[in-house]
Amino acid sequence: MSRPTPRSALLARLRDDRGAAALLLVAVLVALVWANTPAREAYADLWATELRLGVGDVAVDLDLRHWVNDGLMALFFLVVGIEISRELQVGALRHRRTAAIPAIAALGGMVVPALLYAALNAGGPGGHGWGIVMATDIAFVVGLLAAMGDRVAPGVRVFLLSLAIVDDLGAIAVIAVFYSEGVAVLPLLGALVVVVALVALRPRMHAWRWPGFALAGLALWLLVKDAGVHPTIAGVALGLIVPVVRPEGTLRAAAADRIEHALNPWSSFAVVPVFALANAGVPLDGAALERAASSTVTIGVVLGLGLGKLLGIAGTALAARRLGLGELPAGAPPRQIAAAAWLGGIGFTVSLFVTELAFSDPLLREEAKVGVLAASLGAAAVGVVALRRTTRPERTDTARSAGADGPRRRTRRGRERW
Repeated sequence: MSRPTPRSALLARLRDDRGAAALLLVAVLVALVWANTPAREAYADLWATELRLGVGDVAVDLDLRHWVNDGLMALFFLVVGIEISRELQVGALRHRRTAAIPAIAALGGMVVPALLYAALNAGGPGGHGWGIVMATDIAFVVGLLAAMGDRVAPGVRVFLLSLAIVDDLGAIAVIAVFYSEGVAVLPLLGALVVVVALVALRPRMHAWRWPGFALAGLALWLLVKDAGVHPTIAGVALGLIVPVVRPEGTLRAAAADRIEHALNPWSSFAVVPVFALANAGVPLDGAALERAASSTVTIGVVLGLGLGKLLGIAGTALAARRLGLGELPAGAPPRQIAAAAWLGGIGFTVSLFVTELAFSDPLLREEAKVGVLAASLGAAAVGVVALRRTTRPERTDTARSAGADGPRRRTRRGRERW
């Protein structure tokens, strides 16, 4: 069996993420219903339950919501780090001209929403929440793309996925720099020593089994947490370090392929839905909705994700193309790029994540979450309609007989057992 090309591997994940996006949506609905019934106190009490893990003095004491947000989400960001590394080294972002426009569009899609939000909230109690509107939720985006099947041109899919990868990298940088606590020097130096050691050991990582990666990741997570930097950054760092290319002269899968093959189902079908269940439970009673309707935080989030993402992504992408700064992927007409830019406003997972980091006031968190939910739902609905109006399904007779998506072929990486 031939090894998949980077592009085919990038597109193959669209089919695999449809179910994950559906499960994520179910988790959101369950959280919303649970938080708006007489059992709302049980919802709050569950995620406030304290849990201590460790031995003796070497232990971490967090409530369940923080174990999800700080611990489990490190696995999600580990997979994100691997995807970023792969696309930069062997994927759609390795060529400068094809990577330029998605990268520029991702930058515009982060800066313009943040500016719109800041215009309403700078200097006020919600001013620190500008990072909420900068992220695009790749899980929901790829799920929608998969559900639309042949109505979305392959070039548009590549553009959106490449943009989301760069967007993830930008969101990670923002979290690390602006949403971490005061830095403790000694643990930070310890974390840097671990990173340097891992980089030095990188050529030998193809021979590691899972306990080696687990110990390295746990040590880095503990040090980063003690340093005051958000601990999910440890997952990103490990993902960027792990080799994505199989060593020459061996049939053994690349270390990144083996890690991703083992963790991606857990990340997509467990970690992210549990995160949604823990964080999407927002009260939507009359008082909460009335407060959100007049809140500059809610309005800023809706404007940032709903309008800022569209203007930032479509405007900078088409301007960069006109200026000759790069090339759109083959099969990606400009009008479809403009329509697809609406999907950039789906900022669910990382937007909720940044909300928890940006605000300590529960009311501000609730107002921001209402904005995230409303903007993400609106962006998804408008984006799907816009894409349907600008694209036509191209299906052969064989595809029609096989189903809406045609014959399915799954490409799996890293089949080798640990």
